[in-house]
Order: sequence, then structure tokens, then C-alpha cells
Amino acid sequence: MSIRIEEVKTKKQLKRFIEFPNSLYKASPFWVPALYFDEIATLDSKKNPAFDFCRTKYFLAYRGKEIVGRVAGIINDRYIEIWKNKYARFGWLDFTEDIEVAGALFNAVESWAQEQGMTGIQGPMGFTDFDKEGMLVEGFSELGTLPTIYNHPYYPDYLGRLGYAKEVDWVEYRIHIPDTVQPDILRIANIAERRLKLKVVRLKRSKDVLPYAKKMFELLNDGYKDLFGFVALSERQIAAYTKQYFSFVNPDFIQLVADGKNELAAVAISMPSLSKALQKSKGNLLPFGFLHLLNAIRRSEVLDLYLIAVRPDMQGKGVNAILMREAQQACIDHGIKTVYAAPELELNRDVRGQWKYYKNEQHKRRRCYTKLFK
Repeated sequence: MSIRIEEVKTKKQLKRFIEFPNSLYKASPFWVPALYFDEIATLDSKKNPAFDFCRTKYFLAYRGKEIVGRVAGIINDRYIEIWKNKYARFGWLDFTEDIEVAGALFNAVESWAQEQGMTGIQGPMGFTDFDKEGMLVEGFSELGTLPTIYNHPYYPDYLGRLGYAKEVDWVEYRIHIPDTVQPDILRIANIAERRLKLKVVRLKRSKDVLPYAKKMFELLNDGYKDLFGFVALSERQIAAYTKQYFSFVNPDFIQLVADGKNELAAVAISMPSLSKALQKSKGNLLPFGFLHLLNAIRRSEVLDLYLIAVRPDMQGKGVNAILMREAQQACIDHGIKTVYAAPELELNRDVRGQWKYYKNEQHKRRRCYTKLFK
């Protein structure tokens, strides 16, 4: 039976698009469902401010009446303006173990990209760098995390067969937290704090984070501006992310460092792992999914490190040691034994090098693929 490609145009189709991975990965102990409300907030053009400068098409693949694949096509016009590459992006890519299905999906998204005047396509990537990106190519038997993509092991092989090649890799680390902060970290942090006249911002309640939210994202925009494909968040995006995420964070796992003028110099954001809770709730808050998530937030021994950034003029001066000192002490206070770092560009040796102070393993690798059109 041949493959039929259907463009997503209705709310019912979008619901099917979001829910397809639930069936594809239902037998996998490593896949972690996305939060349904988070997917809606990202993929719905009425909810996501990225649509101010992004064009999209979503496609579903059918064999008969059964959904067998999905893919999103995205054109980020700000990326094209900044990086001078007329590349589309593909994301939200999932398909059954069938090269015909994968081929039909990519044919659809590539044809759309070419119709829009693009010269190539790359991914998996989202609307922005704060969306999930990078296809898993190593670490298939490791539990997934909320902020990252999980995919079946056959995906990378299929992309190679369809003409895609490596653009860049990210690596991920599992970090083991000792019972006390290491002397080297304490020494470097204390020297940096004194020499640069820095101070740690103490947050006691979730609402204490909100006055700093805009400054945090502005620092991230500044600190990440030279990283692969990065596009700064707009004012509307910053407001949306603040509303969406910062109302329920644990302030103990947000580390802020300010300079003498009370301007932010560095930030780190972590969250207790929600992986197992999301597996139990299947990504839904209702009727009882929120209880699993609350329990994980309060009792987890595992932490996911989402973001870490140091202001460019403060980089290479030991400021990251202050973040590490504060984050590690928070882990010790909360009984956290293991931290999973967010994906880091393999060429970003400065970031990767900071884990040398801990027992660690590089346990995953993920990849951005590119295909140029002829």
C-alpha cells in the first residue's frame, strides 16, 4: 500500500501530529513524552511568537488509515538574515522503520522548502535554539530527557540514505555529584567573586525569579549569539517563555551572578528530572499527571541542566566556577546525586572542559544534518 502525505491544517490534525510518537515509541523504555500543552504552545501559530518571523508546514504520512510518520518544515527568516544561508529546517521528525515512509516525508518537506526559494534544509531543529534540536546518534539505551529529542536507532541510517550529511554534533554528559564542593571550584569561584566584584543573587520563592527573567534571556541572547545557527529571542518570545515556564520553577535551581552595577553576569537554570514522571503521565497534566510531576520536582535525585551562560565580557575569568559552586551546593542540599547536562556543541571545549572537576561520562551524541538542493 502506497504512502499518502497529508498537510496538517486543522486542530484535529495537529492533535494527531502531536500524539503520533505515543504509539511509535510505546514499547521503548527510553523515550520520554513531551508535555502536550508545551507542544501546543510551540506548534500553534496563534500561541508561539516565533511565527512573527517563521513560516511552517506540518505533514503527516499515512499508510491506509494509519499514521506512520510526521515532520515539520520551518523557515526562520531571521536565521536567514543573520547567517546568510537560505536553509529551511525540519523538526518534529518521526517515522516507522520504513525507508519509503521517511522518503515520502522528506520529499514533502524538501519540495515545500524549494518552492519557498530555499537552497538547502537542515535539522532536526525547532523554531529557535530553545526548542529541541539534534538527532540522537549515540546513547539509544539511555533514558531521554524533557528538553531533548529521542529517536529510534534507524533514523541516522535513513538520513544518510536520503542524502543528508553531518553539519554539527552536540554531546551530553552524565555528571556525578560528590558530597562536598571540590576545593578547586571553591578556590576559583572565590577568586573570581573577589576580583570581579561579583555577587550571587539569592532567590527564595518562584515569584522572586520573575523580575530577573527578561535580563536572563537577554544574557542568554548575548552569550549564545556566536553559537551554531543561533537567533536571538524577540521581546514577545521572552515574554511568552517567562509566562510559560518561570511560574513553577524551583528558585534553588536557578543560579544568578550579578556585577557591581547589579547587571547579570551569569546564569544557570536546572530542573529536577521529569523523565519518569512524564512516562507515567504520558505527557498529560490531567487527570493525575500533574501529581507525578509535582512528586518528581520535590523528590528527584536527578537534575537536568537546561541552560548555562556567562556574559561575553566575563568569559574565561572563572565566573562559571561561581555557578558550579552554587549549583552543586543546591544539589547537595536537595539530595541530588546525578546531573544530566544539556547538549553542548562538540567544538565548544570551554563548556565541555568544566566537567573535568567531576566524575562524568559522555553518554549521548546528537547531530544536525544538512542537505543542499541541486
